[in-house]
Amino acid sequence: MWCPSVSLSVWANAWLAGKAAPDDVLDALSLWAPKQSVTAYDAVAAGHTGLPWPDVHDAGTVSLLQTLRAAVGRVTLPGTAGAPGPLHGRINVVLPVPGDVRGLAPGTQFERDALAAGEAVIIAHPDDPTAAVGLVPEFSYADLDDADGDEPDSPELCALAWTVYSLPGAPVFDHHELGDAEYSLRSAVRSAADALGAIGLGSASDIDDPRGLVEQLLESTRQHRIPDHAPSRALRVLENAAHVDAIITVSSGLSQASDAAAPDRFAARVASGLEPVGTQSSSEARIAGDALRPLNAVVRSARMAAVNAIMQSAWAD
Repeated sequence: MWCPSVSLSVWANAWLAGKAAPDDVLDALSLWAPKQSVTAYDAVAAGHTGLPWPDVHDAGTVSLLQTLRAAVGRVTLPGTAGAPGPLHGRINVVLPVPGDVRGLAPGTQFERDALAAGEAVIIAHPDDPTAAVGLVPEFSYADLDDADGDEPDSPELCALAWTVYSLPGAPVFDHHELGDAEYSLRSAVRSAADALGAIGLGSASDIDDPRGLVEQLLESTRQHRIPDHAPSRALRVLENAAHVDAIITVSSGLSQASDAAAPDRFAARVASGLEPVGTQSSSEARIAGDALRPLNAVVRSARMAAVNAIMQSAWAD
């Protein structure tokens, strides 16, 4: 689940709710890249956020926080005089995939770029739906000519660049209930286990230590801190979803050494469609693929429900 958009959203939300410091947001983002930058894609987005226009140039990490505060609008903490109500719902994460682009404005550059990235943040202004903006991250790397001479084909990750787009309006989101998502996750796992067990998946695995690979993937997700206010149930759902995701990845036969050495890239290929490990024939591979495929959508929904619960908890009295 962890991606720059989730890290930015949960920690910026906690910061705006008074449950975290600005440095907590910056520390969470630093796990993705040593530097952050933000630019406006269009003049309207610049007007909503205070980013420079028309002379576009990259603003630094502090400007990213200022951009978020400007996009969110006036913030009054819960329990204080004149509080307008909880802020949760103004900051939203979307994890679009082909066939499911809910929350994205159709036909826009934002939709295309968010789908290409597989993630985005959407911020809805409470007083003006037309002031909604979307942020899409993109990793940038040093030029190959500037890369380490010992590894000329491995350019160094140097920054995470955020682009801010104006949106035609504030989208309506389907917020999944955490309890329903947890139940669906458990049911899907049982169904998949029954289907895979029926064909003896794993009996001829080419992976020497599948459990070790699963643990390696899980360990990579644990590097990302979660705000202290997160409900224990949301944390449990995230842990269970991460475990299922790791099992899907390993079962998909992604045993190349380069992927195993890079768990984040390894996990990103969950839905690559490769033949599951240990299947004995094309028919068994098809059965196993049919059993695992629905899990991707269930895991995604469970994670989104957990993230929403974490963000809402920041504004609880």
